[in-house]
Amino acid sequence: MTSWIVGDIHGCSEELAQLVDELALSPQDALVTVGDLLHRGPDPAGVLDILQEHNARFILGNHELRVLDRFGLAPLRADGSDRPALRTEFPPLADRDLEGDGRRPCLVPEERRADVLRFLQEHSGYYLEQADLPGAGRTHDDRSWCVVHAGLIPGRHPAQADREDLISLRRISLKGRPYWYEVYTGPTLVIFGHTPASLPRMRRVEGRLVGLGIDTGCVYGGKLTAYAPELDEFIQVPARKRHANP
Repeated sequence: MTSWIVGDIHGCSEELAQLVDELALSPQDALVTVGDLLHRGPDPAGVLDILQEHNARFILGNHELRVLDRFGLAPLRADGSDRPALRTEFPPLADRDLEGDGRRPCLVPEERRADVLRFLQEHSGYYLEQADLPGAGRTHDDRSWCVVHAGLIPGRHPAQADREDLISLRRISLKGRPYWYEVYTGPTLVIFGHTPASLPRMRRVEGRLVGLGIDTGCVYGGKLTAYAPELDEFIQVPARKRHANP
């Protein structure tokens, strides 16, 4: 089994479809995303369909959290264990009902809006550990790994984290305001999104990769990136068009 972790998709369905084709997933492989799936980009419904087709696992990003919070459907605990009861029926929904963080749009046809809310309730909480993914292997150098959307206070297990840190943390309150991963020392490999860059953000300690940011800004005209921790391999596809500004 290979676990392919995909960076922030932001509604870029064409790039996601191309990436999945290049991954050539076997029935044993797993597709996992770091959140921020649907907002900003051109085709949220297409992204939803691709992820459902491949039984993808996803954790909550800041945009998904804002939508679920609006309907009282977001868990408070970091592991998502207190998730509200599944809700399947909704009144007619307006575009604004699905807006993400900062009122970012999630433009789907009226007949698909309830599908978005039903889909988002299938999340895996605010983080996903390798041990939570049946059959997933350890890193190529035999360490555990986990996925968060944005960040993690160094020295704190994700289960002990505040959900707002997990979905929005970038810099921490130390001298010079470093990014959280710049002071993270492992040993678990933390894979994250949220903070876009033209290249994956890598943090190594004594030669070991301990932090990896894979939001390479597809919706901003960059690339969509997937990473397999078991193989230490990347696959990327370029954006076909720039749809938003950072």
